[in-house]
Amino acid sequence: MNLAKSVWVRADWDEPWEARKSFITSAIEAGADAVVVRPDEVAKARKLGVTEAVTEGGSEGSSIALFSAGSVGEVEEAISLADSAREKRRKVAILVEVTGKELERAAVRAGEVADFLVVIARDWKVIPLENLIAELQGSRAQILAGVKTADEARTAVETLEVGADGVFLDPREKGAEEVRRVCRVIQELGVGKTELVVAKVTMTKPVGMGDRACVDTTSLMRVGEGMLVGSQANALFLVHSETLKSEYVEPRPFRVNAGAVHAYILVPGGKTRYLSELQAGDEVSIVDAEGNTRTSVVGRVKIERRPLLLVEAEFEGEKFRTLVQNAETINLVDKSGKPISVTELKPGDEVLVHVERGGRHFGIKVDETLIER
Repeated sequence: MNLAKSVWVRADWDEPWEARKSFITSAIEAGADAVVVRPDEVAKARKLGVTEAVTEGGSEGSSIALFSAGSVGEVEEAISLADSAREKRRKVAILVEVTGKELERAAVRAGEVADFLVVIARDWKVIPLENLIAELQGSRAQILAGVKTADEARTAVETLEVGADGVFLDPREKGAEEVRRVCRVIQELGVGKTELVVAKVTMTKPVGMGDRACVDTTSLMRVGEGMLVGSQANALFLVHSETLKSEYVEPRPFRVNAGAVHAYILVPGGKTRYLSELQAGDEVSIVDAEGNTRTSVVGRVKIERRPLLLVEAEFEGEKFRTLVQNAETINLVDKSGKPISVTELKPGDEVLVHVERGGRHFGIKVDETLIER
């Protein structure tokens, strides 16, 4: 499953603002998630376009307080300061320079209380990062690996099966262009996999009028890509994007005519949302016929009253359903990866579906018995 990885860029070292400004600009242009600046530079950074400002100890206007530690005592002090930072409505990041096993253990304690744990391993060693990722699975903290190059960034997010949640880039050695390289690498690695199975269509039936949602994104989709949507959270149909030429409408490769407003849609992190609650700025998962999964941002959701079609398909003896607009231009995806119009579907046709076992609580997968019909 796709999990987006973060890039933080350090730009608070001991040089004049003008000497560091190009690094901040590169971070903004490349799509970095946060920039570390000096406490008195938050306003200037925001004027450049920084949306997530990180400062040492937290400061007016910063959204994340960073506490750096190079000894066990400093780690304990950072942990003790976490609550006071949160009282000021700031998230907490604790940076630990891991130089030995004792500091590695202290970093685990920091990761149990911080929102973000930044791990700087001297001479870039993977083993401490592997240990921390393994020990802190399930904790509140996102683990960011300190890196200096794009190659180190790639290694960090590929460590173990899960990988770090992101990277903390110090770009001084390689220059501002390395910021762009690192962001590009992380974006490429952000393509994950979603398992798809072949389900056999058992029935289609017009069901009258209802409200359906078109999800317009800020990305252009390719033929074969779409979104996973369904009436049951444990079975989502791959609904194809409007990338195909038609005698009825022009292609709109940014759009998926996803289905009835009650339906679930897959979003990053393996979660689901209701189509009715999506709005501009939300994230959704784009999936192709091979299961390759990437993240896109919703630009607009269009809800209109249209005739609907019930589609039912069966996998391993269990039947699943979804409701889509009853129109020639709405397509699912068949087992060969080709779009197939919902108006042409007939019993025995095979379509791609994402099936999960267990239930969901507020869109999050949980291990429980749940029946949706």
